[in-house]
Amino acid sequence: GYGCSDHYYESDTLLHSFQVLAKLLESPATQDIICDVGMPVLHRNARYNCRVIFLNKKILLIRPKISLANTGNYRELRWFTPWNKARHVEEYFLPRIIQEVTGQETVPFGDAVLATKDTCLGAEICEELWAPNSPHIEMGLDGVEIFTNSSGSHHVLRKAHTRVDLVNSATAKNGGIYILANQKGCDGDRLYYDGCAMIAMNGETVAQGSQFSLDDVEVLVATLDLEDVRSYRAEISSRNLAASKVNPYPRVKVNFALSCSDDVAVPTCMPIQWRHHSPEEEISLGPACWLWDYLRRSKQAGFLLPLSGGIDSSATACIVYSMCRQVCLAVKNGNADVLADARKIVNDETYVPEDPREFCKRVFTTCYMASENSCQDTCNRAKLLAEQIGSYHINLNIDAAVKAILGIFSMVTGRTPCFSVYGGSSRENTALQNVQARIRMVLAYLFAQLTLWTRGMPGGLLVLGSANVDESLRGYLTKYDCSSADINPIGGISKTDLRNFIQYCIENFQLTALRSIMSAPPTAELEPLVDGQVTQTDEADMGMTYAELSVYGKLRKIAKAGPYSMFCKLINMWKEICSPREVASKVKHFFSMYSVNRHKMTTLTPSYHAENYSPDDNRFDLRPFLYNTTWSWQFRCIDEQVNAL
Repeated sequence: GYGCSDHYYESDTLLHSFQVLAKLLESPATQDIICDVGMPVLHRNARYNCRVIFLNKKILLIRPKISLANTGNYRELRWFTPWNKARHVEEYFLPRIIQEVTGQETVPFGDAVLATKDTCLGAEICEELWAPNSPHIEMGLDGVEIFTNSSGSHHVLRKAHTRVDLVNSATAKNGGIYILANQKGCDGDRLYYDGCAMIAMNGETVAQGSQFSLDDVEVLVATLDLEDVRSYRAEISSRNLAASKVNPYPRVKVNFALSCSDDVAVPTCMPIQWRHHSPEEEISLGPACWLWDYLRRSKQAGFLLPLSGGIDSSATACIVYSMCRQVCLAVKNGNADVLADARKIVNDETYVPEDPREFCKRVFTTCYMASENSCQDTCNRAKLLAEQIGSYHINLNIDAAVKAILGIFSMVTGRTPCFSVYGGSSRENTALQNVQARIRMVLAYLFAQLTLWTRGMPGGLLVLGSANVDESLRGYLTKYDCSSADINPIGGISKTDLRNFIQYCIENFQLTALRSIMSAPPTAELEPLVDGQVTQTDEADMGMTYAELSVYGKLRKIAKAGPYSMFCKLINMWKEICSPREVASKVKHFFSMYSVNRHKMTTLTPSYHAENYSPDDNRFDLRPFLYNTTWSWQFRCIDEQVNAL
């Protein structure tokens, strides 16, 4: 419900939001609780992202969002108008559907706070916590003691601590109680909202929600003493001096108390130490939860993965296995929704998933697609990993299909292309590799549609891709090969992080098959073998290492560096290992390859968003896909700098 995107333009979305609000107002579950609900609201023909705050069938305040999220994955300014009237409240005329429930004709709309009998509450919305002039600062100075924040904050590796630090620091400088709720799960696109609901007071966390789980709803509860906020603030003289000069907020008076007169003996919650997941745990859990949401909502019967025996496809397989572990754990813990979803997916109303390997056999098909250029080692690695995670494994050979397609080409043209090791040109060499790669994609979809049919089972399978973020950035993939799939759980994760994740799986999932996969050099296995051994390697093909690619990716996207700026940064970063001329050569090669292959990003399989240097062309990394690949001006500036050095 958060990522409605251009559906916000539709009046239906506004109508249905009010219909749901009416249900919430009428529900006995909301009685005697001050409720803070998010929805779009049209006020004087401008659309606002709002919190509707109500109590006992009466709307107290509609609070529009002031700071809109408009970077990275977010486009709120496309759909909403920010509320720019600080400390200003207007009348909002309620639609009839709400008037009939509340008996109110108008309610306050704007930048205000709530004054109950015993405290003062203010609402902050998502991005406003991250803004340099967050509303909680001025609200806190004006006596607001409890802040709510309803957030739609997505998972990025190593980001959770930032959110926690922001909440704790919000109450450390100014005192107060901060309640943060965050969206959970896949909301219909590339993002996974990772929970981490929390309650903090005076700079310390007192309650922590889970970051990754299959529970749709999680409730955090804490009992806190408002006097602790008041005594904390009392001794911060700089805060009190600023408070004496603050411009006051309009207060909506609420005839209601959050505390009781006889609660003196009620024990309060003590601060806790926040436990953060390691990046490897995050990879294990975040994409796994995202896959589960995607699977149950798409109503498919499972996944099919072309398993090559390399790091990337093996990491994808491990994430599916982790998903199976999470499902079994949720069912064991009594999650009836997960059990019902699992039964629908496997088409068995009495089924109970208890063993992850057994559940994996039902919902996960792996397929090793050999060719004459594949070695026996990768075949054995794929087979052993499939056995250890429990997937239904298929071995097949694509040579007959490759020969058939090349036969058509030769019959039409009278020419037969050769690999470069047999005297062919680079054009022939690339085309012959691409044919193999694309046939694997066609076969993946055929087997995804019909494998369950051959086994006498209903439904179809979602095809999983396994191109990592670094390969996508460099364009080291064939357009419309096995990187083309329905979804890709590792498309936003770097090779370096994937290697660490594989090591984590060896240690925590006891998947010993991964040891030989870790030690093997990454290879596409598309060129002829020499004495039965692979000679083609990814890093030789790319002309750069995965470690270098990761650096280029962060500089290009996060540091906003073009070719010249990247060169200037790297001559210092790499001064111990490269001369300026070598750095120039590396930077030019990267940008040449990046720009030549940028068109591939327009058809990139939807991937789990995990890195802020993702090259996803859909909405996160907006760039041209038809470049002047010579970068004549930029490269000339680099050359001049090299000569000067």
